[in-house]
Amino acid sequence: MAVRMKTRWHRSRRSRRNMEGSSKPKTLDDLAGVVAFNIWKISQETFRHMDKEGFTFEDEQVIGVIREMAAFLIQIADRMVYGKLEEAERAEFINAVARQVVETLQANQEDLFGPGDYRTPFVELLNERLARYAEFNYDENEGPGYAFKRYLGERTAEAMVGTDNKWVIEHVMEIEAPDAVKNIRRLVRDVMGLRARSTTPPA
Repeated sequence: MAVRMKTRWHRSRRSRRNMEGSSKPKTLDDLAGVVAFNIWKISQETFRHMDKEGFTFEDEQVIGVIREMAAFLIQIADRMVYGKLEEAERAEFINAVARQVVETLQANQEDLFGPGDYRTPFVELLNERLARYAEFNYDENEGPGYAFKRYLGERTAEAMVGTDNKWVIEHVMEIEAPDAVKNIRRLVRDVMGLRARSTTPPA
């Protein structure tokens, strides 16, 4: 699954404001915005790839699959910055990522289905999923363990219940999860490299 991700800010020749803004140090919220944007892209691409592979979806199941992958990827991002950011910064960063993914989902669902509160159900799902994922093993070199990926597969199959789809869990574990993990790991490494960090307080 090839996903073209945005991991750099580009200076505009047309706008001095953009040029000046691009040269400023990026805040945690800036970095979270890039991660959140690409998490949404990767999650959408998971659905598109499964659709091309012959899996069938009802309308509501499409967003269900996207939500499950987004929750999975937010947890991967959290594991990656653990120990690399101070705890308060880590919480700020991951909360900002989650918040911006939630807002993207809200806007997306409003465009598709009209006004409504799509935010609250997703926040509740995120809280539940992230609490469960926190129980599973993650290795800095190997990535998420078997149970970590199995949980994603089970929740994705649950989101697609009622359709004539076989092998959802196996497909997600063997195909979608590894590709998504590769993308999110590259993304977080690249984005965190954009910001020169210092633990020395300013004089």
